[in-house]
Amino acid sequence: MTSSRVLAVANQKGGVGKTTTAVNLGAALADLGYRVLIIDLDPQGNASTGLGIDPRNFDASMYDVLLHDVPLEDCIEPTSIKNLFLAPSTLDLAGAEIELVPALSREFRLRRAIEPVKDDFAFVFIDCPPSLGLITLNALSAATEVLVPIQCEYYALEGVSQLTRNVELVRSNLNPTLRVSTIVLTMYDARTKLADSVVTEVRNHFGDLVCKNVIPRTVRISEAPSFGEPITVHDPTSRGAIAYRELAKEVSGDAS
Repeated sequence: MTSSRVLAVANQKGGVGKTTTAVNLGAALADLGYRVLIIDLDPQGNASTGLGIDPRNFDASMYDVLLHDVPLEDCIEPTSIKNLFLAPSTLDLAGAEIELVPALSREFRLRRAIEPVKDDFAFVFIDCPPSLGLITLNALSAATEVLVPIQCEYYALEGVSQLTRNVELVRSNLNPTLRVSTIVLTMYDARTKLADSVVTEVRNHFGDLVCKNVIPRTVRISEAPSFGEPITVHDPTSRGAIAYRELAKEVSGDAS
């Protein structure tokens, strides 16, 4: 087994398909036979509910891992999808930003928590909140790669230059192995000229980091989380499911 890849899924801008990409890409990779862990670090807990995990039904969450040194393995829940596991979030995480401030080696708590379980998974996706606080810093300190979803709409690159600056800062101060490795274009609407110009702009800006497979804007993708299912389960033959499966092959290098 090759060494595991730990990817922070991050963008300073909200509403760009961050959680959607973490959940659906994770599910598609699990379908390919990879063991995948999704760490939900967003206090809203959308990755948890999007995988059908009810926050009232578990004993430990990422809040306990970050603040109370609960081992990450005690918080990992199986999902209904083979090979796909989730470390859930709860609203308590919203307070963690403040509670982490005086904590000892506060930027490295997630990195230390991941270390013992990392080799059990081929991919670990960390779904970050859309702000750059201590929680996102923990994710960037723990990850080796950053995956940035960018939506094909106005102001697409807004927030991305800020994120790249922050990645540089983290790399020079906390985590020298960190790099932006993958850019995923989301919410692509083929009917608009704007979407195409955004695709061109992002490809010109980031070159080979941008995945060839683009995720379409579809009703099916946006309704899947309300059923607690990734799109690959909710509607396996839909355009969205096909796009995420192709993206999974590309990201894993399994483009057979």
